[in-house]
Amino acid sequence: MKYLSRPEEIVLLAIWKLGKSAYGVTIRKHVQEATNKYWSIGAIYVPLERLERKGFVHSYSSEPTAERGGRSKRYFEITEDGLEALEELKKVNQAIWSGYPGIVSDK
Repeated sequence: MKYLSRPEEIVLLAIWKLGKSAYGVTIRKHVQEATNKYWSIGAIYVPLERLERKGFVHSYSSEPTAERGGRSKRYFEITEDGLEALEELKKVNQAIWSGYPGIVSDK
């Protein structure tokens, strides 16, 4: 299995959750809201490119839109391999975390 980095995992989960509306801007917005951290657009596109090379996502262009000055949006969709990678990662995380009591924070 090809393992995912943490940014790849977060971006792939965002694509899965967003479904048909997953493109750079919506992915970034979702990731920022989920992590409560700032992510540059580059911090989104680097994992997207790696995910596409690994075969976990597929990208396609929309029809040009007037709101974007006649440019297309690049949408991303998760592949079967991407879904399998997420399932495997979920199992690995559950195995690693099993047996740990709740983590207590001093905050």
